[in-house]
Amino acid sequence: MEERAARRLRLVADEYDQVLRLDRFRRDHPAVIVGVGNGWWQAVIPEPDGEIVTTRYTLRALLDKLDELLDANPGHE
Repeated sequence: MEERAARRLRLVADEYDQVLRLDRFRRDHPAVIVGVGNGWWQAVIPEPDGEIVTTRYTLRALLDKLDELLDANPGHE
């Protein structure tokens, strides 16, 4: 397992499949910034006139929301 994925696994031990999903998401959408805080996950999607910021309590919920947002706006990388 790559080092970056191993570090994230420590943050979401009960969501191992989501860590792999996050790696795929980052490869598919390199412009979207995904980070973790104390008990939350957040993503920033760049827009021509600003950005969309979304925060969720679990990685699964964040990735589900990102899929929803990016499917609604297919022009994102």
